Parts: sequence; C-alpha cells; structure tokens
Amino acid sequence: MDIFIQQLINGLVVGSIYALIALGYTMVYGILQLINFAHGEIVMMGAMITISAVSILSGSGVNLPGPLLVVAGLLVSIPITMLLGFTIERVAYRPLRKAPRLAPLITAIGISIVLQQVAVLIWKNNPRSFPDLLPHASHDFMGAVITDLQILIVVLALVVMGGLLIMVEKTKLGRAMRAVSMNQSVASLMGVNINYVISMTFVIGSALGAVAGVMVGANYGLAYPTMGFMIGLKAFTAAVLGGIGNLAGAVAGGLLLGIIESVGAGYLGPITGGVLGSHYQDIFAFMVLILVLVFRPSGLLGERVAERA
Repeated sequence: MDIFIQQLINGLVVGSIYALIALGYTMVYGILQLINFAHGEIVMMGAMITISAVSILSGSGVNLPGPLLVVAGLLVSIPITMLLGFTIERVAYRPLRKAPRLAPLITAIGISIVLQQVAVLIWKNNPRSFPDLLPHASHDFMGAVITDLQILIVVLALVVMGGLLIMVEKTKLGRAMRAVSMNQSVASLMGVNINYVISMTFVIGSALGAVAGVMVGANYGLAYPTMGFMIGLKAFTAAVLGGIGNLAGAVAGGLLLGIIESVGAGYLGPITGGVLGSHYQDIFAFMVLILVLVFRPSGLLGERVAERA
C-alpha cells in the first residue's frame, strides 16, 4: 500500500504537468482543428530560457531568494515563448488555414524540428541542470513521501488551470474563443476578430507551456533541447484521452495519464518478472493512446460527432 500511495503521489505530480501542456494542444485544436506538434518544443524553450535567465541573474550578483530567482527567470521566459507562439501562428499556420488538413500537420512537425535544432545551436545538445533553488523538504503522508516541490507543482498547476477555465467561461476573450470554436463564420459576422482570437489562443497556450517547462525542469532536475518531443507526445495523449478540444477533458486526461503511467511503472517489474523495469514506463502512455483511439476516439469527455451526409 505504501508503494501504491507513493506512485499515486508521483502520478498526480507528473499528471499535473501533462494536463497543463495538454491544455495548449486542446485550445488550438478546439479553435483550428489543428494539432500543434510544435507545442512540446515551446515547453522545452520555456525550461531552457528560464535556466539561462536564472544563471545570468545569479552570475550578475542579483541577491534574491531561490524561489524569487526562479520566478524572475520565468518572467523572462513567458514573454519570449508567447512571442514565439504568436510568430509560429502568424508565419506558419495562418497562411495554411484553408489548405488541406495534411499541410498544417506537416508544417507543425517541421516547426517542431526547427525549434529543436535552434535550441541545439544555442544550448548545445547537453542536458542543463535546473538550479536547486526551490524547497525540497519532505513530508510523510500515509507511509509515502511528498516534497514541498511536488506540492508546489500540483498547487501551481491547479491554480493556473483553474484560472484558464475561469477566463474561458467568464471573460470577453473567453466568450470569443468559444464562439470561434463553434463557428468561425458566424462569429466573424457577429463582430469577433478571428485573427486576434486565434493569435491569443497560441499566445496563452505558449505561456502555459513555459510554466509547464519550468515544472518539468524542476521536477526532474534538468532540461535539454530534445525534451519537448516525448513530453509533447505524452501531453497530446492526455488531450486525446480526455477528449481533445475539451478543456476539462485535457485536465482529467493529464491527471489520469500521469497516475496510470506512475502506478504502472511501479508494478511493471514484478508483473513481468523483472524483464521490464520502471524505465519502460513510456509504453503505458502509448498503450493508452492506442486503446482510446480504437475504442473511444472522442475521448472520455469528448462528444461523439456524427458525420454529415
């Protein structure tokens, strides 16, 4: 039972990160019906820029408490990733809105590779240690151990996700986003600026990606230029699991996928007689993706849509 609770805690922490990244995928898909495969690289950029900013601030003699240094680094990375998201939408996706579905999909993969290689040129292909500036004190919880950092990640993720859901439901921009997701033509006739709404969707998603990137770096203690590929695929799986295009579904899918992956990894060795270890935990994410696509393509909270004749 102690092992189960420990894996459950680990799953909630990782799942919170998956959910935050999955929101970026599901927001864009809900409005454009486009899978932005470059979103994983936005997450990576957020982590790498934050680490670099913290290193520069520390090296220049800025005397701030550790958590405030991380916040300062995050305040540098968020505007940069927001600008990057805006540029990607404006240059790569907007000209292809009326193109066949395959064109923006290939473009998204291309943008992902370009961003990855730009990161390699800037930071080289070596992992960068995340500065040990956040609290790591551990606490006993029903026989398991949970750290201050894990609590911080879960609480911050829930606050950010809750804020996004409130924004979408209660603000003028949120209403415009929902209108565009339902019908762009009608929304345009009602005075909604379609280009502005789509650009803001990418900008907000990129900001969430930057925050998630810092969480990934802090949780695992490092970041590297190719980290966005796998974390992006897992977050995409979470979005599909919950019902891509559904914000609540993305949150539920991320949390559920994190728990499935962590609990499965904890018992993978005993189940397979030691043939497979916990480092094979990635198979659970893609097993879930296959099962969902086969048995419920619309996801857990997605609506089944009948094809028009």
